[in-house]
Amino acid sequence: MSTADEQIRVSDRVKRHLDRRRREGESYNDVLERLFEEEGEHDLLAGFGRWSDDHADRVREARKKEKEKSEARNRRLSEER
Repeated sequence: MSTADEQIRVSDRVKRHLDRRRREGESYNDVLERLFEEEGEHDLLAGFGRWSDDHADRVREARKKEKEKSEARNRRLSEER
């Protein structure tokens, strides 16, 4: 393992979680690497915040309908003035 010259900040809560999982002689980096391997995931952000294509399509369609309703309401209100 190489040594990085960088530090990362973590909250006290995250540090407590790491401390509970830390084995004797392990660095924090060792803990994180082990946890990622246990999860079968080496990229921390892989899949983070992603929706299925179907779910994303439903959300886009709902947004489009709401935007159309809002535009129609604004047109109606401006015509009433």
